[in-house]
Amino acid sequence: MAKQKYILALDQGTTSSRAIIFDHSGSIKSGARKEFKQFYPEQGWVEHDPDQLLASQIQVINESLSGAGISIQDIIGIGITNQRETTILWDRLTGKPVYNAIVWQDRRTSSFCETMKQQNMLKTVQDKTGLIIDPYFSATKIKWILDNVPGIRKKADKGEICFGTVDSWLVWKFTEGNSHITDVSNASRTMLFNIHSLEWDKELLDFFDIPLSILPEVKSSSQLFDFTSEEILGYRIPITGIAGDQQAALFGQLCLEKGMVKNTYGTGCFLVMNTGEDPVVSKNNLLTTIAWQINGKVNYALEGSVFIAGAAIQWLRDGLGIIGSAKESEDLAKNVSDNGGIYFVPALTGLGAPHWDPDARGSIFGITRGTTKAHICRAALESISYQVYDLVSVMEKDSGYSISELRVDGGAVNNDFLIQFQSDILGTNVIRPKILETTALGAAYLSGLAVGFWKDISEIQTQWKADKVFTPVITKDKAERMLDKWRMALERSMNWAK
Repeated sequence: MAKQKYILALDQGTTSSRAIIFDHSGSIKSGARKEFKQFYPEQGWVEHDPDQLLASQIQVINESLSGAGISIQDIIGIGITNQRETTILWDRLTGKPVYNAIVWQDRRTSSFCETMKQQNMLKTVQDKTGLIIDPYFSATKIKWILDNVPGIRKKADKGEICFGTVDSWLVWKFTEGNSHITDVSNASRTMLFNIHSLEWDKELLDFFDIPLSILPEVKSSSQLFDFTSEEILGYRIPITGIAGDQQAALFGQLCLEKGMVKNTYGTGCFLVMNTGEDPVVSKNNLLTTIAWQINGKVNYALEGSVFIAGAAIQWLRDGLGIIGSAKESEDLAKNVSDNGGIYFVPALTGLGAPHWDPDARGSIFGITRGTTKAHICRAALESISYQVYDLVSVMEKDSGYSISELRVDGGAVNNDFLIQFQSDILGTNVIRPKILETTALGAAYLSGLAVGFWKDISEIQTQWKADKVFTPVITKDKAERMLDKWRMALERSMNWAK
């Protein structure tokens, strides 16, 4: 009998690197996680050490293999999923980074983005890339490194510099510089990639003064990219799947049909809808992005981002010190019958979609002598659901689809109070799957399809299983009254810093 083979998924995230080994049934055989250091050199700046990203990823690969009791030779394919937009430039000859990775959260290029808007670039950027102008995306980060690190622009002009999002960096290192590539989903987050022609856009490259030679070759999301070097992992393993983390989660949730939606609850929230083979242009400040490309066919998606979700609970714990753990927030929320009239707008770093208000600030309304920390915890959890409601409502308008169910994942979905309230406020079913590591699972599926581990998409569609279905228990009238109060609070929080 042949020895069982496995797929290795690498999930390189914003605060940690993960490696998860999946078997043919889509179940987790083993996994490992390693946190790495965050750097904040100035206010609003966020950086990572690219070498730490690589080292932590290699460490968890070895730990996951050890935990599964298997060797690297038992891996049939590797799938990579990654924090998106994070920008790394390195020397093509030495392979060494020329500067730290500038993380997607970094805001150092805000003033340049404002200049772009004044130069009437908004429509050009949206028409070509599906994105809005924001420091979030890679293009202005690349420009900043070229303009501010001595000697790098001159080297870039001579073809001696490589740019990559984190997937590109890992593949370059795993193949010892043999492959400088990315996939369409990551390319579509750079603000340099034309999502219609599927090419790097010359007009945008000229505008940002970025040489085409530094950019990776763009591939599909599920194919043979290259093999890992024996020097790095001890064996030549095919790398066969790549997707940005939110697109991978959409695939892992098996939202493969037009109109299907998932929401990931992490530090922030990411609501993504599969819109099929046609890009939907948002009229409500959502992003149009590439979900994946398989066998030459591109699927597009609409995406909305909430900046502060689980981070609001972290702030209650670390900033205010009113809870000792994230789990305590759920216990406290359940200890009171309602929010006591408290509404919390968690605009701690401004507001993301659909408002895109960098000058909004966090605020708590309705405080009285009777307010307790339980009311504040409950209001913080409710605020996450309100923000998701705002995204769902504009996504329905943009897409023309009514969202009849929401598939959810991410660290916060173990909080039953939060997910029940999400169902209540949306007035629709919210479904939590059995396997919550959907980002890694999506990367595994993309990899496994390319090596024939799974013969086709219909085979993996049978693997998705619900853990729990949350159904609404409050009336629509009550939900609407609460939403009215939320909208009042939201309006009063906006433009505060101006």
